[in-house]
Amino acid sequence: MPRVTVTVDGITYQEEVEPRLLLVHLLRERLGKTGTPVGCDTSNCGACTVMLDGKSVKSCSVLAVQADGSDVVTIEGLGANGSMHPMQRAFHEEHALQCGYCTPGMVMAAIDLLRDTPEPSEEAIRQGLEGNLCRCTGYCNIVRAVRRGAQEMGQAVKSS
Repeated sequence: MPRVTVTVDGITYQEEVEPRLLLVHLLRERLGKTGTPVGCDTSNCGACTVMLDGKSVKSCSVLAVQADGSDVVTIEGLGANGSMHPMQRAFHEEHALQCGYCTPGMVMAAIDLLRDTPEPSEEAIRQGLEGNLCRCTGYCNIVRAVRRGAQEMGQAVKSS
């Protein structure tokens, strides 16, 4: 079996994996990163979105062997020193979740959106999140949360 080396949330792991093992299953079953849910296993819902080398990917569409040598950030790796990331805090404060199943993927996709578009319009937010489905909220609070998170992240960058 192939051996992969992957850094997840700042910790480097070496694992023997079957060539067909999906990254989402490596994260959850082998590394205990259960904050990344398995949604649909078909890349339709986006619940399993993580950052792979700085870009958001649906971890159910990436083989673990493809992540060899990569840096992965999960929802659990966003906060620092026990604090929530500004986008996580914005989702909480704007009540941008109901059941919460899609929230990890939404947060990760939103952060990736802001990398290229730090001050997105409502249309840009909706377009940027279109690969992530929420069946509960109607997206209004999610859009508000992304706007708030963008403002807080911009302020954090400016004050650094």
